Amino acid sequence: MHEKNCVEAEKVLPRRSFVTRAGLIGLSAAAAAFLPGTPVRADSDDRDNLSGDTAQEIFTAALIAEDLASTFYYNGLVGPVIQDPNLAGPGGSATNVTAAGNFGNVDYFRAALTEEIAHANLLRSLIGKTSSTTDPVQTFYLPTGTFDTLNAFLGVLNALENAFIGAYLTATIEFAQMAVDTKGLEGRQRDASGKAYTTRDLEYFAQVAASIMGVESEHRVLGRVVSNTNPANNLIYEQTDGLTSVYNGKGSAVVALTPFLGPGPGLTAYSLQTALANASKVSDVATGAPPAPPVYPADRDFHW
Repeated sequence: MHEKNCVEAEKVLPRRSFVTRAGLIGLSAAAAAFLPGTPVRADSDDRDNLSGDTAQEIFTAALIAEDLASTFYYNGLVGPVIQDPNLAGPGGSATNVTAAGNFGNVDYFRAALTEEIAHANLLRSLIGKTSSTTDPVQTFYLPTGTFDTLNAFLGVLNALENAFIGAYLTATIEFAQMAVDTKGLEGRQRDASGKAYTTRDLEYFAQVAASIMGVESEHRVLGRVVSNTNPANNLIYEQTDGLTSVYNGKGSAVVALTPFLGPGPGLTAYSLQTALANASKVSDVATGAPPAPPVYPADRDFHW
């Protein structure tokens, strides 16, 4: 598929409407009920992070995004689209690629599933949760036919990954701003147990967000590889995709996610728990861990 065909694929879910479309339900309300305790925010007029986002809010929004991604990739690996010649081939499956298929392309998505689940596990731990069954969103809604054809699947993939990239890039700068706002004022940001984040904690979260964004960027490019859209690595710099915050405000990643969180015309429901329960049957190995926290002198404590 050439560039013009990739544009046709994106018509399934245009990138800009993905970012700006009003939500079908209020993610803010759902996520707020899920957050432990009342967030502590900086209230100084000269703070850098003007969005009002807290670390816990960002982690919660990102967890929902990763759960959506996990559900998306799982259903791509088990849906009719997997039998496309550019994937497992007619009669093939995620674990049985035929001679008419493309093993490498299938493996891209199998590894992506593993990566998204690992990201969700990390984010869940940062908001004090241990089980995915308590995640704020358990059912996701995607355009009907998303997993039927390669054009439809890759169009949604491109829209999702662009939004994820934008969200993590936005989170990176917000964590950096929080670190500045918090310096010398420990207690403005707290974790799920109520313990105050230090400036170093928040700096480290910026690094972790950037490391996840790098993987989401890989997913976007590999989707373009599968579609034979050249050059697949067409961007000199990643962008925020129109996002101005992660959790609060009309330009937030929360608003970008809400179209996928409630039923509506032309949408089909997909279960997070079904995806997670069966992911090991179709996922593949991916390795790595979050960046190691930097080591500081003993008088500059860091907790993680």
